Amino acid sequence: MSQILRQAQTVAVVGLSDRPWRASHGVSRYLQSAGYRIVPVNPNIQESLGEPSLSCLEDSTDPVDVIDVFRRTEFVNELVDAAVQSGAKLFWMQQGIRNARSAGLLREAGLEVVEDRCLMVEHMRLLGRV
Repeated sequence: MSQILRQAQTVAVVGLSDRPWRASHGVSRYLQSAGYRIVPVNPNIQESLGEPSLSCLEDSTDPVDVIDVFRRTEFVNELVDAAVQSGAKLFWMQQGIRNARSAGLLREAGLEVVEDRCLMVEHMRLLGRV
């Protein structure tokens, strides 16, 4: 996982909010400060953190290295096909999000999967604070 995070350039954040007090916004702001390009994925906003928002993961035309999910567990299954097609190496489910079915399918497709952990906290722990 730490090797992927070192090499990654782009993080698609599914469920990124444009509200600064939301966890998805704070984590994404941290990831930007760590040098990652953030791709917001949320059909309910136009942009976040200076980046235009995509309606869905399938709309991404740029390569994505990491997919960071801030959606409830029951919505994770609908991201599997798009995640595999995106070419991402790492599928990250934030704290409180677990989905064994999706995790299994993603691992079978060759993605590394993390469940129920905060990407910002793990980035700081593995790669040092920005």
